[in-house]
Amino acid sequence: MKKYKVAIVGATGAVGLEMIRMLECRKFPIENIKFLASERSIGKNLRFNNKEIAVELLTKNSGKGIDIALFSAGSEISKEVAPFFAADGCFVIDNSNAWRMDKNVPLVVPEVNPNDLSKNKKIIANPNCSTIQLVVALKPLHDFAKIKRIIVSTYQSVSGAGQKGINEFTDQIKAWSKDETLPQPNKFQYQIAFNLIPQIDTFTENDYTKEEMKMTNETKKIMNDNSIEVSATCVRVPVFRSHSESVWIETEELLSPQKAKELLSQTEGIQLLDDPERKKYPMPLFAENMQTTYVGRIRSDISTKNNALTFWVVSDNLLKGAALNAVQIAETLIKKGV
Repeated sequence: MKKYKVAIVGATGAVGLEMIRMLECRKFPIENIKFLASERSIGKNLRFNNKEIAVELLTKNSGKGIDIALFSAGSEISKEVAPFFAADGCFVIDNSNAWRMDKNVPLVVPEVNPNDLSKNKKIIANPNCSTIQLVVALKPLHDFAKIKRIIVSTYQSVSGAGQKGINEFTDQIKAWSKDETLPQPNKFQYQIAFNLIPQIDTFTENDYTKEEMKMTNETKKIMNDNSIEVSATCVRVPVFRSHSESVWIETEELLSPQKAKELLSQTEGIQLLDDPERKKYPMPLFAENMQTTYVGRIRSDISTKNNALTFWVVSDNLLKGAALNAVQIAETLIKKGV
């Protein structure tokens, strides 16, 4: 089996560390691996396959000799550095928002649109975490009954805001447990411990947040269907890992809950967890550290006579929502021989 030279850009961040773990546990065929980061991470060592590997400084020339680079270092660094990697012949799989809506850059979830990958498109965008788990669940339903409209409310964990979000939540819980004054919020707009914040990212002119508009625009691009109407409300919740979503869809063709369950149970990457009588349904607690998107609570919308279903989707945002999907894109590139 051919082996590949791989780089992780932003290797010391929350998603970068998960990318390393996913490459290791999925036994990705690696000849050599580089860990790249900013100056403040130089001197650190990270483990891969029982070896200590030093973190190297990221430069515009770091992509020379690299076959595949997984980027998780933010939009600005991706915009600045990714084109140099691509010019050196490296496939860049970028986890930031830098390239997602670029018409020349494929936005890929392997279970949904693997054919958007090609050897001529060296920069590949990894979608937003909340979008990935949504479209994995939508794809089989759309293929069968054509989805016309989606209304989704998300319940997004603090790890979606990176290590700073995790730390802020942790510090607030520790202070509360000691009956101390909670530290002032910095990463989030308000205290996140024991609270919900109906704002992720900044607001746009239409009063939707950027996170909500990402879900709208990315869903249409990944599904290759601009006719789908999407409205999202994104909420930050006091959960460490895994995003949850309440999803309502209207379809052109009749789609019964039973048929939806059948379709989803046969879909790669999906685990159906839907047994109300036995209190079986997806929860963040079950999804944490799992490489699966869970779907349950599937039922007809009793408020309308239109073809409409509602259901619940949960997935680990650091894995399928980020690191795992990036690694799966790399695996798909290999399978397609591009």
